[in-house]
Amino acid sequence: MGMENTRQFIKELGYPESDLYDLPSSTKRFPDGAQYRLEIPSVEGPKALKAVVEEMKKLNVPIHRVSQGSGIMMLSDDEIKEMCQIANEERMELSLFTGPRGTFDISAQPLTPNGKNVGVRHEGMDQLVYAMEDLQRGAELGLRGALIGDEGLLLLTKEMKEKGLLPEDFVIKASVQIMASNPVSVKLMAEIGADTYNVPTALTLPKLAAIRQVIDIPIDLYVEVPDNLGGFVRHYEIPEFIRVLAPVYLKFGLRNHPDVYPSGYHLEKYNEDLCRERVRRAAHGMRIIQKYCPEAIISEKGASDLGIPVL
Repeated sequence: MGMENTRQFIKELGYPESDLYDLPSSTKRFPDGAQYRLEIPSVEGPKALKAVVEEMKKLNVPIHRVSQGSGIMMLSDDEIKEMCQIANEERMELSLFTGPRGTFDISAQPLTPNGKNVGVRHEGMDQLVYAMEDLQRGAELGLRGALIGDEGLLLLTKEMKEKGLLPEDFVIKASVQIMASNPVSVKLMAEIGADTYNVPTALTLPKLAAIRQVIDIPIDLYVEVPDNLGGFVRHYEIPEFIRVLAPVYLKFGLRNHPDVYPSGYHLEKYNEDLCRERVRRAAHGMRIIQKYCPEAIISEKGASDLGIPVL
């Protein structure tokens, strides 16, 4: 009876007693009543963002959020302002990563096989201070969304909002590289400041369903995963992702390309091509939705809770 007692204890605390193999339908929704939205990641600069906009209009794909990985600190004021201008005009959320992170520091630990679990966390107090400066700089330039890869910074963003150092409507997106992988740890991320949470890429639907049961914030989910995060292509699971995990951001990464972080002029044309292909992958996803779950509800452009930049 030992394990049964443990499961009962977990249940009494308000958590699922196991992974949810029955895959219950989620009744949770975005504030506008929608079940899903689309996200394009790794949009590394204004030209890459322009490529996303051109391709989404060409293919008639609704993109609700674009995110970036190189960091606020790697962009000039003019580049951030230009990206904010474009995102504002298209009524989409723009989410830029904070920096510097562990992989930017002089320590080799995050680059070693056993040290990769350090991920993109901020090493020491100075890096937390730098990241807070990054966030405030972005907000001053009109940004209303950022990616966070560190639990400590998540908690600090909550405090920053409460003290007026960040706008209350600034959307904090927890990065996939935080790697909290179970309902209890993901709930903790939501409690300390995550407005949306990017789940690890290799979780099964029963594990994801258990996470959905305990949090109300949107789940960000890679449908196609970059090689350095697993390289999975899960397009045909999209209808179940929507049914079981709503509200969910369907995130279209891209297989078979090298890491481009941190980016810059030397990778600009390459990034444009990658972004166009990501939008094309999102078009594949919309085709599957239209064929297999056309009743699924998608957010309209410019939903009120999106972190749309201000001018």
